Amino acid sequence: MTLVATLIANPARPAITDAVLAEARRVMGTEHQPRILHGEVAAEILVPGAPGEAAGLTERLRAALGAEPIDVAVLEAGAHRRKRLFLADMDSTMIEQECIDELADVVGIKPQVAAITERAMRGEIAFEPALRERVGLLKGLPVGAIDALIRDRIRHTPGGRTLVATLRAHGAHTCLVSGGFTLFTGPVGGALGFDETRANVLDVAEGELTGAVVEPIVGAEAKRASLIALRNRLGLAPADTLAVGDGANDLPMIGEAGLGVAFRAKPKVAAAARVRIEHGDLTALLYLQGFSAAEFVH
Repeated sequence: MTLVATLIANPARPAITDAVLAEARRVMGTEHQPRILHGEVAAEILVPGAPGEAAGLTERLRAALGAEPIDVAVLEAGAHRRKRLFLADMDSTMIEQECIDELADVVGIKPQVAAITERAMRGEIAFEPALRERVGLLKGLPVGAIDALIRDRIRHTPGGRTLVATLRAHGAHTCLVSGGFTLFTGPVGGALGFDETRANVLDVAEGELTGAVVEPIVGAEAKRASLIALRNRLGLAPADTLAVGDGANDLPMIGEAGLGVAFRAKPKVAAAARVRIEHGDLTALLYLQGFSAAEFVH
C-alpha cells in the first residue's frame, strides 16, 4: 500500500519551496518526486507504507516542518481518495462568523452569548442546553433582521464555493449540516452551491423569534446520523465520505467520515481529527483528495 503526503499552504501566503519539498522527502524517506498541485501552495509526495503508519508519519512531517505555515497530512492513496459525499459545518467553517453571536449583537448581548458559544464549541458544556439558553435570550428579535445580517455581516470562508463546486462537478453529493438555523443555512447553502442543508428551526410568531428552538435539536449525534443516512441512501462505503467542522458538536460527524477534517478548529477537535487544516483555506480539502488547482471549478 502506498501512502501520499500532502503539503498545503494558504494561497495568500505560498510557502512550499523546493527546500521544503526536499526536507519532506528526506523525512518521509521517499525517492518519489513531488507532484505540484498549485505552485508553492500545494504539493504531494508518494510515501511507501501501510495505512497504520499514516498517523505517525503525519506527526513526523508536522514536527519537521513545524516552523512553516504549512498543513500536512499523510493519507492512503487508493480508489476511495476522491470522496463522493461531503458534509460541512456552517458557522466558523463554511462561513467566518457564528450566526447566533451576530444575532445577539443586534440586540446588544453579543459578549454574553459569544461566551456560551465558545464554551459549547470547546466541548466544555453540552450543546443542546447551551443552544436553548442562547436562543431564549433572542426572544422578540424581528425575523426581518436576519436578511440584513446575512447581507451585511456574514462572509463566506475563502475557498468554500470552489470546494463545493468542484466536488459536485466530480459527482459528489454535498450537504451543509449545522447546529445553527435554517434561516441562515438556506441562503448560505444556496449561495455556496450545496445540494441540501440541515439545521435547527427557530420558532417564530408574528414575525418575531419566540425564544424557542423547534425540537429535536440538530446537535452532535444528529450531524453524525445525517452522514450515515446520506451514505446509506447513496449506497456509499464509509471511505467515500468527507466531513469538515471546527467545534465539539462536529466531532462525531468528523469521526464517522472516511476523511474527517478539523478546520481552524477548537483544540479538542483539532487533537481528535485525523487531519487538521490551520493555514490553508477550504480548497485544502480538494488538495487532500489529489485535485490540482487546474481541476478546480469556480
